[in-house]
Amino acid sequence: MPELNPHQKTAVHYINGSLLILAGAGSGKTSVITHKIAWLIREFGVAPHHITAVTFNNKAAREMKTRVADLLNSQNTKGVTISTFHALGLNILQNSLKEVGYSSSFSIYDAEDSQALVAKLLRVDHPDAANNLAQEVQKQISHWKKRLVKPEQPPNKSESIRDIAALIYNKYEQRLLAYNAMDFDDLILKPVRLFQDFPNTLAIWRKRIHYLLVDDYQDANACQHELVKLLMGKRGVLTVAADDDQSICAEQGAQPENLRHLQQDFPNLKVVKLEQNYRSTGRILKAANALIANNSHVFEKTLWSDRSYGDPVRVLKTRSEEHEAERVVSELVYHKFKHGTDFRDYAILFRNHSQVRLLERVLCERRIPYFLSGAASFFDKTEIKDIMAYLRLLCNPNDDNAFLRVINTPRREVSPETLEQLSRHASELGASLLRASLDTGLERYLSAKQAAGLRVFTQWLANTIEQANKEDPIKVVCDMLADLHYEDWLKDTCNDQKIAEQKMKNILDLVAWLQRLATQQNGEKTLSRLVASLSLIGLLEKNSEDNPGDYVSLMTLHSTKGQEFPHVFIIGMEEDLLPYQTNLDEKGVEEERRLAYVGITRARETLTFSLAERRKRGGEIVACKPSRFLSELPQDDLEWIDQESRDHLNDVLGRGDGYLANLRAMLDNNN
Repeated sequence: MPELNPHQKTAVHYINGSLLILAGAGSGKTSVITHKIAWLIREFGVAPHHITAVTFNNKAAREMKTRVADLLNSQNTKGVTISTFHALGLNILQNSLKEVGYSSSFSIYDAEDSQALVAKLLRVDHPDAANNLAQEVQKQISHWKKRLVKPEQPPNKSESIRDIAALIYNKYEQRLLAYNAMDFDDLILKPVRLFQDFPNTLAIWRKRIHYLLVDDYQDANACQHELVKLLMGKRGVLTVAADDDQSICAEQGAQPENLRHLQQDFPNLKVVKLEQNYRSTGRILKAANALIANNSHVFEKTLWSDRSYGDPVRVLKTRSEEHEAERVVSELVYHKFKHGTDFRDYAILFRNHSQVRLLERVLCERRIPYFLSGAASFFDKTEIKDIMAYLRLLCNPNDDNAFLRVINTPRREVSPETLEQLSRHASELGASLLRASLDTGLERYLSAKQAAGLRVFTQWLANTIEQANKEDPIKVVCDMLADLHYEDWLKDTCNDQKIAEQKMKNILDLVAWLQRLATQQNGEKTLSRLVASLSLIGLLEKNSEDNPGDYVSLMTLHSTKGQEFPHVFIIGMEEDLLPYQTNLDEKGVEEERRLAYVGITRARETLTFSLAERRKRGGEIVACKPSRFLSELPQDDLEWIDQESRDHLNDVLGRGDGYLANLRAMLDNNN
């Protein structure tokens, strides 16, 4: 990107009030925010520790930190807070836990933990359906929290998911408090409630944050918007960057109307539009503008570029989903060898994961390296979840979810019957499973052998918890791993020793991560703080891995924000796929159109759509209609390639196969 353009400079230099940077795709909004941080420090004299910049994921926060460090020397950046919303919320809470009714050893529950708790509560009235209902009920509670809905507010008189959730919402909150645990949404909701109930605490944070900058504000939900509003008060000295056309997080409570709320809550809001795109060709931008013009808008904008007009947008018509996968891969390979590009230059985007199976098969058969974005993250690995559960339990003895995960890992022969009796005793005591297991009255429920076997583990755990409160956190973790003989257990239970070694390496990487956090953390370096920080990192890192090398990128349209590629294929351009069949009301179609817009604006040089005439759905072969979005694109800029054009098709596939043969020969020679 060249030096800042006039509109970008205006956004950087405006500090007299609230500012909305209405930033189109590829218009350099992150560059503007980082330049503004540097300008506030270097030219306007704001102390770094009075500046806070917030975004929505760890990857974006890391990129922002790197860019700011490049603009200023490291000394000038010390004290600047650049984090996610949830990390900011955690920081606020860790300084005010007493006010919200928690101790410093609280646990952070991920979606799996929350669902387990919801299922436990549902079993009282829905014993047979609890596990099936848990996910939807947990989503409904999460939805309410994002919208600041309190437990007593929802309806409670039917058997719909919404009303079943209403019946247990308050119990869910009470149980979380009893477990000294918070779910992911609480990291925003509880700071909001804290500031509403304790004005003095809010005043401290307002003195701390003199200038607030927020990226991707179109993704903010009602709770996050309220947090910003509380922190800013009447001062309103903030900058937010947003693009309502890239608001694709409705499931997370985000809505384009948030920008209208921003205008209402900050009446003197200044709007600066960034419409020059530095990424895509003119033809790709023309297609994007034409598509998104069919949506309603809070603010109008039109992307433009001084790059070349570019190649036509291609549309591949195929017979079936199998043919589509073959055709897309052949086109990709032919283009790669014709133009001497790398595999990493290509991305194949799709609406949902069900579309990727055939692509993976074809890519594997043709030995084409690919990277599937959104696969299981480091923190989803079984061994990492095991050790994280141990760490949570060391910090929070009330964490029953963690207790149940580790009780037989490594195997201790604690039977389901023993755990059932232990759970009954814990309920009578009103205590956690760990505390109940140490109670002398346990023998009323268990045989001497059962109780002895359980207490060998729980007494060791109690001693380790005591050690964790006194000694260096990293030493405690290393001693715990040694006591568990976890490495020996991996060797005994894994069929392949290389797999066991890799799992142990992952655990050592986790310990190293804790060590780095300990060296980075200011103030008290307790195990509780380290584990809370690492738990949050795990929640935010999921599905955020980068392409590790020269691989074709496969990803859903939802996961493409912040990405760009020279050459993009968007497959499945059919009604009921894009737009998706469950999202066909007016509001839903607008979000689906934004998804397509985001996909289009990932492309820098070439853009190709594909669609199939027939596709398998629910075990049947059904006829497919082209997506309405294709008809909304400028038709003069589309090149339709019909599958019935046999000569062209055979020519392309033949050349593609020829180049594939060369590729295989090269790969074989390298091996």
